[in-house]
Amino acid sequence: MSGILVIGGYGAVGGQVSAVLDEWFPGRVTAAGRAPDRARLPAGVRRVRLDLADVAALERLLDAGSIGVVVLCVEPADAAVAEVCLSRGVHLVDVGASDHLLRQVEGLADRAVAGGATAVLSVGVAPGLTNLLARRAYERVGGARRVDLTVLLGAGERHGADAVAWTVGRLAQPATGRPRRCDLPGHGRRTAHPLDFSDQHSLRRTLGGGPEVVTRVCFDSAFATGLLFGLRRIGVFRAARSPLARRLVAATLSRVHVGSDDFAVRADAADGERHAALALTGNSQSRITAVVAAHVVRAVVGGVLPAGVHHIDLLPALAGLPEELAPHGVRLYDLL
Repeated sequence: MSGILVIGGYGAVGGQVSAVLDEWFPGRVTAAGRAPDRARLPAGVRRVRLDLADVAALERLLDAGSIGVVVLCVEPADAAVAEVCLSRGVHLVDVGASDHLLRQVEGLADRAVAGGATAVLSVGVAPGLTNLLARRAYERVGGARRVDLTVLLGAGERHGADAVAWTVGRLAQPATGRPRRCDLPGHGRRTAHPLDFSDQHSLRRTLGGGPEVVTRVCFDSAFATGLLFGLRRIGVFRAARSPLARRLVAATLSRVHVGSDDFAVRADAADGERHAALALTGNSQSRITAVVAAHVVRAVVGGVLPAGVHHIDLLPALAGLPEELAPHGVRLYDLL
């Protein structure tokens, strides 16, 4: 089975995942979604209609026998898609960022092993590269008690509607922790605010010492950072409780582009006086997420990853990904 199915394969992230995979695996990529006729993809990418809620349709597609890897670029309601894939021995690369869904996939580890399938979770920039930097910093300290992740996003990048809605949902939640100021290469000293990314939860499980982990976010535009987190502080996002209100807020934010598409991530690990910090910078979070996914798919296809369900930082074969991204404009920094 050599085909690669990208579910959500022509959204803001999925479209770039499909395009990068088509460069690396020409003739093997199929993009699936509800409106394939509107997809703008390379000519070599096949298009199929698929509603993520229609599990039976996915089963029929996989049972046709040509799909070996599924890349999940949209978040489903539950782990049914993962279960369908892993029970058939089809590998899964999950770009999702919601911890409650990733936990459900973790629960399918035995099924994956029995089917000889590999599922890789936390694939992308955040989660993904944040997890890899956190593990390096943690191990350099020798087992940290605290890990702080800082993510700077480009407010000028055009994110998909699902990604913006996901962010609005997180902004509607009460902050768990305090803002933190730190230096980010190329962006100076910034104030970042706690936001519920999945990496802060999964790292507590994957790092053996169970450190306290907090992920904080800011934007390359100080104006955008102050506006969004100021609105959060006065409860604007909490007030938008209905699905319609959330969609209206997300639609409004989708039209605001006041910065660049640069991004940066930093991981600090500390245990008393011992401290390690690493960072990386790049541009176009969506594009780099696509490249990270392509690297993971290549490792899966190459048979170098064990069967089971694994977050990216638990796979030694992928530990060198930050260096491998240098040709794509990603720069790694050793800060301490």
